[in-house]
Amino acid sequence: MKKVYQVTFVTVLMLASCSDETTVYSDPQDDILLEDNQAVLDNSISFDNAGVLDIFEQDEVTGKFYRNGKNDEAGDYPLTLVAQVSSPTYSGSTLTASHIDVEGDYAYVSYNTAGEVYMGGIDIVNVSDPTDPVVTGRLYYTNADVNSVKYDNGYVYIVGGVDSEKSVRATSNSFIGKIAASGGRFNLGAGISYAFQQGFNANDVKIASNKLMVTSGRDGTLTVYDKSDLSIIDEAPFSDLRGMAVQNDLIAVLDASKGVSILDQSLQVTKDIAIDSDFGASSKRTLDFYEDNIVVSEGAKGAGVYNYGSGNLVEYIPILINPDGVDSSDIVTNAVATNEGVVLMANGGAGLCLSEDGGNNTDLVGIIELDGSINFVESKGDYVFAASGRSGLQIIKMNKPSTSLAAECAASPAYSGSSRLNVNVGEDLAYRGSKRFRSLDNSGSLLLCGSWTVRDGVNVNDDALFEMNGTLVVARNNRRRDVTIDSGATFRVEGNLTIYGDLVLNDGATLEFLGNNSVVNIFGSVVRNGSTEVNGTFRDVQNKF
Repeated sequence: MKKVYQVTFVTVLMLASCSDETTVYSDPQDDILLEDNQAVLDNSISFDNAGVLDIFEQDEVTGKFYRNGKNDEAGDYPLTLVAQVSSPTYSGSTLTASHIDVEGDYAYVSYNTAGEVYMGGIDIVNVSDPTDPVVTGRLYYTNADVNSVKYDNGYVYIVGGVDSEKSVRATSNSFIGKIAASGGRFNLGAGISYAFQQGFNANDVKIASNKLMVTSGRDGTLTVYDKSDLSIIDEAPFSDLRGMAVQNDLIAVLDASKGVSILDQSLQVTKDIAIDSDFGASSKRTLDFYEDNIVVSEGAKGAGVYNYGSGNLVEYIPILINPDGVDSSDIVTNAVATNEGVVLMANGGAGLCLSEDGGNNTDLVGIIELDGSINFVESKGDYVFAASGRSGLQIIKMNKPSTSLAAECAASPAYSGSSRLNVNVGEDLAYRGSKRFRSLDNSGSLLLCGSWTVRDGVNVNDDALFEMNGTLVVARNNRRRDVTIDSGATFRVEGNLTIYGDLVLNDGATLEFLGNNSVVNIFGSVVRNGSTEVNGTFRDVQNKF
């Protein structure tokens, strides 16, 4: 019997023991299908909801949520949704995105299936060009859930659960697989190696040098494998493992029966952090090292932050919203990720929560406007990758301001004020920063340096000057708005301009691109009414000019 809810794994009781050896199978590819229809892969990418993302912020007095916070001020974190990758469908069933690993130019996504059926898959997504992600490889498993995925040096490593009674090779229900892949493509001709361990459903895998570490749920083990041949190096039994984190020589495992254990490289426990939380019935939960702390997904309780040296609780980060119409069992923190002072919480049906790390006092920012139940989150560089169950993979750009831009625009003050930016005739304004606007209307002279999003349209009125240095994203693909440049007005761009709508150049308008590296990505049309000028060098992503 198997029951999986999103990233939930319910295990059957087995006798806990340490294996003397691992059984490795190579080459058999029964129960595995490679998607060879390029149209299916191409159609998996959707830009329907791409564009500016609102963040719903909570008013501390009323408790209500607003798109731009209280007093309608311009908000921090000008996030944009780049694209979505739809979950694969096989044999009439839509698979559920369970885990993401981003390495280099590629994102590796694992999938499993809710209910009694074992079925999963793996996607490879080329994200080297953030404006145009491409699914380059897809595998289906017809008798296995894939619960976690890692890529390293030419191989995709997967862990999950398999119905061992129906498998010709499985000696246990928890497995690890090693699949050759390069350039975004699976190489099944090189064979696939498998190994099995105690526990009903393997749920997490980490790589450290030449070792693989795998956790395998209730009455399972933390098992260390040799990366080259999947032979067992070491293992330790635990009651109810849900996930792990690795930092330098430290290993942290989350055991739902007691809390977090810190282990050394010999798998000896050096410290236990007792946690009294309901982690759910064998639900996968992630944890992440961050500076001197470790952040733990604690289900309905939110995320717990602990000092891993002392074991002391630093704080709880609660789930910010309790949405109507969502089952309480789906309002849980499934995963956490950190990125340069930002804490992201995948809260299931309560969405993706963004907070700012304030040392011992995390400041809740709000809920990012995303569809689906958020099961897992990964963040690297300027991007956030969210696994949202049957809604698949969502790719978010954080639009962090460039430090070089900050230096160039150091003389300009940081923007604070209304989310509706209006520049009057005769005004000469310049700002630096990183904000979310509702609208922008310019009748004077305006310079914006940094990263900015505008939910509604942008108007550069007669004889006005608008200069932007950095990143500007306007509207969403399912709610298009225009950028309009009127007679005698000039719009000067140095950086990246994305418009989910039309760029309208009226008679006498001028559009200038500075430097050699500017990029313009227009999802609507370029409308040129009368005599207009477009000058400079730029990359036209959609070939609209």
